[in-house]
Amino acid sequence: MHYLDYAATSAVRPPEVAESVARFLREVGATPGRGSHTWSLEAGRIALRCRRALCRLLGLPGDPGRIAFMSNATHALNTALWGVLRRGEAVVVSVYDHNSVLRPVHRLIGEREVQVRTLGGAPDGSVDLEEAARLVDGARLLVINAASNVLGTRMPIRALAARAHEAGALVLVDAAQSAGHGLATFAADGADLVAFTGHKGLLGPQGTGGLWVREALEIEPLLVGGTGGNSLERDMPAAMPDHLEAGTVNAPGIAGLLAACEFLLARDPATVHREEMRLKERLWQGLSAAPGVTVLSPRAPEGVPVVTVWSDCVDPATLAQRLDGEWRVMTRAGLHCAPEVHRLLGTAETGALRFSLGWASTDADVDAAVEAVDWLARPARVAV
Repeated sequence: MHYLDYAATSAVRPPEVAESVARFLREVGATPGRGSHTWSLEAGRIALRCRRALCRLLGLPGDPGRIAFMSNATHALNTALWGVLRRGEAVVVSVYDHNSVLRPVHRLIGEREVQVRTLGGAPDGSVDLEEAARLVDGARLLVINAASNVLGTRMPIRALAARAHEAGALVLVDAAQSAGHGLATFAADGADLVAFTGHKGLLGPQGTGGLWVREALEIEPLLVGGTGGNSLERDMPAAMPDHLEAGTVNAPGIAGLLAACEFLLARDPATVHREEMRLKERLWQGLSAAPGVTVLSPRAPEGVPVVTVWSDCVDPATLAQRLDGEWRVMTRAGLHCAPEVHRLLGTAETGALRFSLGWASTDADVDAAVEAVDWLARPARVAV
């Protein structure tokens, strides 16, 4: 099989990840912070090690307890948006945002009369910094999608964050697609909050992720409930991570995420990312040469390993189905939960086909994909 859908889920994981989940369930099995016995304390140590590893990978200095574990980036983004934005305040989003941002802010319009301002874009993934400066004036929050899950381009976080802070706005970075693809510098770049998921570039299990909140920034919790401590208080504890971690965390998933982070750190995230981007260039070149195919993703050497295409001859869903069924090449067709990007590209009606690479991708995977697309989308063959 040639798995090329890492931007959705890193379904091919290092063996250590599954082994760590199984070992946790066999040998620990308890929950961090729920008791002072041996197994609960060991679960707490694993969670702390995971927070520390995430801080190294994501460029988040200081107290690792500023990371609250959540079920995915969507959970984290909802927590940040609902926790920061008060009635009538303004938030700036962009056309590159995922529905995990667009849908919560749409709901906030109705329930809190939040004002939504949208930063435009272009097919090459660029933004107008002067437009951004105008939009953040008087806003409470700027949301930055660190990397597009359709175009594979990165946003200029440092430049955008500087303009937001000059206007007095906070900065929320959606790191769902960028986390794990090289070492990040989110805090140094100006992020106040960072939402991430564990099951994409970080190579962890589904059901893992989290939200980092910078020191001294207080936000309201999305969920309230048990935290294992301060049980007499009716309000959530003020201290992080308990302030945002209501209920039992996914301790087996956290053990797997720790193993995944340690795997990346041992192999050097920059080295892993360079190889992914070398393969992306090979894929981009091969698909660009295929008759009847338009490559929608720019080359973006500083981006993430995503290449999205559209065919004049075969609709994306059919092409994805045939790639899987006839060539054992697994991809993702559709709108990729990013409708505004597809409107920008002119593919909102049809969607497009996305190839995304990961740590285990090979030249053979790329060559198989290129050969298959060349065969299936060739105009003369489709006409016959």
